[in-house]
Amino acid sequence: MPLPKTIALIAHDEKKDEMAEFARRNEAALMACRIFATGTTGGRVQAACPELDVTPLKSGPLGGDQQIGALIATGEIDMLIFFVDPLTAMPHDVDVKALMRLAIVYDIPMALNLATAERLVAGG
Repeated sequence: MPLPKTIALIAHDEKKDEMAEFARRNEAALMACRIFATGTTGGRVQAACPELDVTPLKSGPLGGDQQIGALIATGEIDMLIFFVDPLTAMPHDVDVKALMRLAIVYDIPMALNLATAERLVAGG
């Protein structure tokens, strides 16, 4: 099964290195996708994989989560990969929950950890 055309990538601060490494390991598969990513995450992914088509949005706490939510609501995002740090309190937790809710409402595949992301990218 081919990857969706458009993927959103988000990673909490403690997971940004993991997201960059995930992108590096899966760069060949991700080359076929358009990627939207919140600010710093997008920059880290682009630095790790300069050939990827990454559109960086605002930082999550500054509205990037909401920008991705709007793209989900308008049908422009086909998959969400969001590396969540469950051990750190998030001041913008309400935005995070709203984003996850939209992914569920619009029934798009959503990975919240590395194991699930790897399976989605592998097509399984």
